[in-house]
Order: sequence, then C-alpha cells, then structure tokens
Amino acid sequence: MDIHVLHRQGFSIRRIAKQLGISRNTVRTYLRNKEKLSVYPERQSRPTKLGPYHDYLLSRIEAAKPHWIPATVLLREIKVLGYECGITMLKEHIKQYRPTMPADPVVRFETEPGEQMQVDFTTITHHGKRIKAFVATLGYSRATFVRFTERERQGDWIAGLEEAFEYFGGVPKEVLFDNEKAIIIERDAYGEGQHRWNSALLAAAKKYNFKPKACRPYRAKTKGKVERFTLQALPKPTAEVR
Repeated sequence: MDIHVLHRQGFSIRRIAKQLGISRNTVRTYLRNKEKLSVYPERQSRPTKLGPYHDYLLSRIEAAKPHWIPATVLLREIKVLGYECGITMLKEHIKQYRPTMPADPVVRFETEPGEQMQVDFTTITHHGKRIKAFVATLGYSRATFVRFTERERQGDWIAGLEEAFEYFGGVPKEVLFDNEKAIIIERDAYGEGQHRWNSALLAAAKKYNFKPKACRPYRAKTKGKVERFTLQALPKPTAEVR
C-alpha cells in the first residue's frame, strides 16, 4: 500500500525503494501487480441492545410519514416490547430516518404608505435597572416612535398607541401586535383569524379607526421591522399616515 501511495505522489521507483528500505525490483513488482495489495476484511458491526427493535422502529417511522414520531414515544413503545436501555441510543439510531426540513424562505413583506404600524414592548437594562420601552414602527418608511415606561400593562399599550399617533401625525389602517395577554385574550376564539381582543384595545381601535392585527405565533419575522429597531438611531416621522 505504501508503494502505491508514494507512486501516486510522484515518487520515483528508486526513491520509493530507498525510503521503504526495499529493492527496486520489489517496487516494480508491486506496481505491476495490483493484486498483491493487502485486502482487509470488512469490519462487522457490533450488535447492540437496540438491534432487535430496528425493524419495528423503521415500520413505525414509515407508517407515520409525513409526520415524525418523537423519540420519547418510540422509547415507551419498545420498552413494552422488552427494551431496557435509555433514549440516547434510540435517538442516535432514528436520526438517520428523520426527514430534512426545507429552510423556511424569507419573503420580504412590504406595505403601502399609511397601511401598517408594528408595535411591541422591549426591556432595557441600564446599571441594573430595568426599563420598559413601547416601540412603534411604520411599515413603509420604518419611522419609529419610542415611549419609556416602568411597566407593560394594558394602559401602557393604549398610551403608547395614542402618543405614537400624535407623533406621526395620523393613524395607519392597521396595527400589528404580538400575542400579549394585555392585548389579545384568545387567538382564533371565533374562527381562524378572528381573535378575542382586549376590550380597551377594541375601544381604542374604534376611536382612532384602525384595525388590530395579530402576528402568527412563533413567527418573529412577521414583526421584523419593529424588532430590528435600535435605540441608537430614531428615524424622523414622515407624512405616511392618513
């Protein structure tokens, strides 16, 4: 094997013979006859305590497609069948069958002027003191308003909205909220997309004539404009809202 490796690297027969301490004829013999290469038997995999359950696991995974069965569920099932080991070995075995989820494509969502305002609360820590900040960002221009407060109560949301409208000089058609209890009591309470809103928010929406809208749970990108805001640079208000 060493002879063939050195020969592929460009070594001459003389240099190979000298480096390996063998005759040049020996080098020539092995280069001409590749059958003289050592053949190593394939290493047999060691049996594991999970081995007897491989067929069962594969059949369960195939039957559940396109859904994925958690390892905890499969562990409970094979323990009934006699498996006595832990979950680590099981997870290592079934990960080869787990489908690769395609990356969620990021589509830049833009709104027309005066269409949408995104709002949220963030927490700022300064010298050990925590301060709440109500942040409102216009969807089209990214102009941003910030109001600092000590708490994040229902009244703070409403006050933040009112001061943001005054700051921007108008009201957008819709306001996009997160799923905070101070704002939305129950998602899809009256059907998909028909949420049960806080009564104070509904009163404010009627007063200022805007439509409240909730972003999808676990989809931080939905409110990406307000969440990308940094306190270091506050955009100036624009004549975007009606």
